[in-house]
Amino acid sequence: MLLQGANKMSDEVDVGHLTGDAGCGPQLPSMGAAPKPLRQQVFEYIRAKGQAARSDIARDLFISAGSATTITADLIAASLLREVEGAARDQTRGRPPVALEVVPSSAFVIGIKVSYTRHTAVLSDMAGNMLADTDLQTSLHRRSLAHLMDEIAALIDRLLCASGKTLDDISAVGLGLPGIIDHSAGIVSWSALLDETQQDLGAAFAARFAMPLLLDNDANMLTLAELWFGEGRAKCDFAVVTIEDGVGMGLVLDNRLYRGARGTGMELGHSKVHLDGALCRCGQRGCLEAYLADYALAREAATALDHPPDDHHSSQQMLETLFEQAKAGHTGAQTIFRRAGRYLSVGLSNVVQLFDPPLIILSGERVNYNYLYVEEVIAEMQALTGPQGRPPCEIAIHAWGDLIWARGATALALSALTDTLIGKGLSA
Repeated sequence: MLLQGANKMSDEVDVGHLTGDAGCGPQLPSMGAAPKPLRQQVFEYIRAKGQAARSDIARDLFISAGSATTITADLIAASLLREVEGAARDQTRGRPPVALEVVPSSAFVIGIKVSYTRHTAVLSDMAGNMLADTDLQTSLHRRSLAHLMDEIAALIDRLLCASGKTLDDISAVGLGLPGIIDHSAGIVSWSALLDETQQDLGAAFAARFAMPLLLDNDANMLTLAELWFGEGRAKCDFAVVTIEDGVGMGLVLDNRLYRGARGTGMELGHSKVHLDGALCRCGQRGCLEAYLADYALAREAATALDHPPDDHHSSQQMLETLFEQAKAGHTGAQTIFRRAGRYLSVGLSNVVQLFDPPLIILSGERVNYNYLYVEEVIAEMQALTGPQGRPPCEIAIHAWGDLIWARGATALALSALTDTLIGKGLSA
């Protein structure tokens, strides 16, 4: 089943919640993981609801009314929660119902998406509200770690100026970038953005800023955005596949982001679909992204459109031209998109075979090129998953802009900050 979600979204739409629901964070509890401290469960329940009465907390978390009162009183004393009056009144007692909500100003975090042509940052409060955003254009394809840190510092400075905040106001920073990332160690094992491998970005950040950095693959950031603010809030299991400069994947199992045993899993773009096939920028051949990513399509576009080797058109310009030619009936251009679509079908069918998710969300800049996502592509994916009678995997298309990726990075920072402040340092 193909569900056509929001197509190209403007930055104005990006600023709001991805759904119209109040609150932020997963709406369903994790059933298999070790339970979080009750204090943290109460806090996260209220944040996910937006507002909640003590009676709702006691009922839904299966605790006594006395426990709900005691825990919320402690969180109010810590200035993490506050009481708010509801709009309606109790008809029998004439009292306004009292609810609880997160104190938004109790903490502020920054989320950053680093990419090839534009870095994006957003500022959020403890309730998950976006307060400010900014971006930084960049022309470098590869850079040193020191240069990347200069760009990050400039981006943070712009964001603070736009928001009226200072570094002292920021409690944590979440950062996503493409590549193979060791989340727990803060090390970039490999990224096409950097000119060297095994770069300790966590240490470089700590040398400049007196705040914790939470680092992860950018596809995981977008997956967190769906889990915290989007369609994934009400899903225990789903996958996100991103297609733009590269091909990425994020996976939620039992309402938690899955990274693999060493934190570097879900590299769908570097799974092999053709032995000794097209050259990937990772240095190996036959990777899925070597047939789907921007640079792969632009590489074939130069041939199909008969562009000379010294043509200085950017990949983006090349792809726009290729897409216009495909719509106009250019056979070679159409063949490139259809071939890419077939490889996408293979990649998606492998995700279904391995993880059996009820939902796969396709996102990224390239989802605007509908030659990749026609019904025939999805039908081929379903045919490849077999056997007959298997429940079909739902496919949704969310072509969010860069702000949503950065907002997912705020979710990573908020999760870690909540663990530190309330859950005594449980891992994100």
